[in-house]
Amino acid sequence: MRIGIFGSDYQAGKQSAIKELFDYLQKWNAEVWVEKKFYNYLSKAFAFTPEVAGLIHQEPFSLDMIFSLGGDGTFLRTAAWVGRQNIPILGINTGRLGFLADIHTTDIQEALEEVFQETYRLEERTLLQLDASIPFPGPYNYALNEIALLKRDTSSMIAIQTYLNDVFLTEYLADGLLLATPTGSTAYNLSVNGPIIVPQSNNFVLSPVAPHSLNVRPLVIPEDYEIRFKVESRSHNFLVSLDGRSEVFPSGSEFHVRKAGFTIKVVKRCNQNFYDTLRKKLLWGTDARGDE
Repeated sequence: MRIGIFGSDYQAGKQSAIKELFDYLQKWNAEVWVEKKFYNYLSKAFAFTPEVAGLIHQEPFSLDMIFSLGGDGTFLRTAAWVGRQNIPILGINTGRLGFLADIHTTDIQEALEEVFQETYRLEERTLLQLDASIPFPGPYNYALNEIALLKRDTSSMIAIQTYLNDVFLTEYLADGLLLATPTGSTAYNLSVNGPIIVPQSNNFVLSPVAPHSLNVRPLVIPEDYEIRFKVESRSHNFLVSLDGRSEVFPSGSEFHVRKAGFTIKVVKRCNQNFYDTLRKKLLWGTDARGDE
């Protein structure tokens, strides 16, 4: 089995779990490829240079599965590398919260057994595709979590005219506006009081960031809608962020967003489900008052 490993360059205190992962892969006779930047980090930070079949430094690459070591940010970066290549991604959490990277380091051995015995399951996650009047820099204009239109470092709000299937919805006067997928509903969207959406739902959500009007609320829309934005800014520019990859655009720019023509395959253990994750990660059902 050809396994690729991508990781973050912040793994303080996780070196034993990382070495354990490589030991298990060797035990299963896996052909291991490692992202070049991550391999260099392991070498410099931990003096750890595992035997690998090769280093990944460009696309495309032929792999059966990819392991993402880090938090959800690392998983998103890995997903951008994978793109249309249809390679499943397993997220091992060496970060903090972890909705996408939800395999705990203490469960690595059990998770790998399920991988090599093919007793895992796959979830397909929808992405957003952004087309702009000024092309987004770089070849990857997709987002697994959200597309965010945001003001820059100024007190002035931005105005975002929004159209759904060419029908005018409203003009948001706010610090920003998010268009999130179900996967991204537990990310930035959650922090601005947007709704949590079950991953298998065929919906997107529009969530304003600090809107000027208290009457404006998040709106759930079907995923087959086409969304158009026109953004005006008194500071003459603003930020567009795709899963945290941010670029500056001039005032007056227009954007067309739709469901992408491919999905990201996420590896899940058979005993995992989204509702368990909500209880564990967001502490649903926990009495915060403690003993009285």
